[in-house]
Amino acid sequence: MTNGIQTINPATGEALQTYPLMSDDQMTSAIEACHEAFLMWRHKDHSERAKVIKAIGEKLRENSDELAQLMTAEMGKLLSQSQQEIELCTAICDWTAQNGPDALAPEERALPDGGEGQIVYSPIGVVYGIQPWNFPAYQVIRYSIANLMAGNGVLLKHASSVTGSGKMLEKLYREAGLPEHLFKVLVISHDQSNAVIDNDLVRGVTLTGSPAAGAVVAERAGKMLKKTVLELGSNDAYIVLGDADLDQAVKMCVQGRIYNNGETCIAAKRFIVVDEIYDEFCKAFVNAMQNARFGDPMKNGVDMGPMARNDLRDDLHRQVKESVGKGARILCGGTIPDGDGYFYPATVLANVAPGQPAYDDELFGPVAALIRAKDTDDAMRVANDSKYGLGGGIFSGDVNRAKKLAADHFDTGMVFINGFGLATPNMPFGGVKQSGYGREHGGFGMKEFVNAKALHITT
Repeated sequence: MTNGIQTINPATGEALQTYPLMSDDQMTSAIEACHEAFLMWRHKDHSERAKVIKAIGEKLRENSDELAQLMTAEMGKLLSQSQQEIELCTAICDWTAQNGPDALAPEERALPDGGEGQIVYSPIGVVYGIQPWNFPAYQVIRYSIANLMAGNGVLLKHASSVTGSGKMLEKLYREAGLPEHLFKVLVISHDQSNAVIDNDLVRGVTLTGSPAAGAVVAERAGKMLKKTVLELGSNDAYIVLGDADLDQAVKMCVQGRIYNNGETCIAAKRFIVVDEIYDEFCKAFVNAMQNARFGDPMKNGVDMGPMARNDLRDDLHRQVKESVGKGARILCGGTIPDGDGYFYPATVLANVAPGQPAYDDELFGPVAALIRAKDTDDAMRVANDSKYGLGGGIFSGDVNRAKKLAADHFDTGMVFINGFGLATPNMPFGGVKQSGYGREHGGFGMKEFVNAKALHITT
């Protein structure tokens, strides 16, 4: 649509809701209103901000059923996983409210000349977030709560397919007591988004999306000398070593590949298994993936819902076919099912090698790339043989050895040992290489868009 956004239920292909695009004047007015609200909010005591953040978490709890239903309708994740996402969001609010005041408190430092030094963390202004559809609530909570705690104003351009979720979050923030206009949803086009980045009142930009989108946004913001935080794609490697608990490894690897319908930046995507247990792992893993059931995400008894959009399913299937054309072999799945909805079966590819999309690129759906490694050193080499570096995993019976491999050799922002995870409020989240830069959570996100101001006091 040229003058509006229409959301679609990916399980049925049916239209849900239509939202009119803002005019340029409406967009500019929203930015100006957010800035005016920031000028007041910045002077609120940290404890006052924390109370509002805590209240946002409570409001999410109160409305979790309605929000979860909307999220599942708009992007197709299992209803139970929508509810889990909201639980994570409330945990982020709680953690930020409890720890934010201390994290942002002034720091005292002695000066060499005997004077006093103080570092204060001052908010910088309006922060613009461009967010994807795969976690309709969490992606918004992740950057907005940290920046609101820091004292900034927040703008959101959500993915068009989850516009309703973004608008509902805006409503809940306001009902929780956040000052009017401090958090604004912009229902705008890509061209209008460029104008937001250019606007002098916008002081920082954060994006979660593809490396291509990140490069465009970073370049535009960089020309305006505005800081960016980017959380981009990845093809995370999960290494299974010879001493791993095979049953646990298979269970976690399957979960890591099909959770959220496989549409997760930090999902397990490449499974690198050492030669001594490769055949045994392969048999169990393929059997488990074959048994993963897809269906109506609103109902119990299914493991996956549909992919979020038909074009995304087409892209994934093209990557599978191209990989097969270059030597990969389908062990299960790999065909588009008949019927309504944008479903795709859990798929395993073997004989995966460099030059194939399954090895080189991100497969944003329930397709696993299975790779045989000679030994631990070879497995780590393959894991790091990637342009991405968001997360990864190691399965081993020797936890200390796995920790050392993770700390000293894994070239990623996060590593999960003997498990699969998404995000934790008190641990940093972010990547390296083409997976982006900057960190969120764990107190780090609260200081990405602040002015660490040095006060030198002569005594």
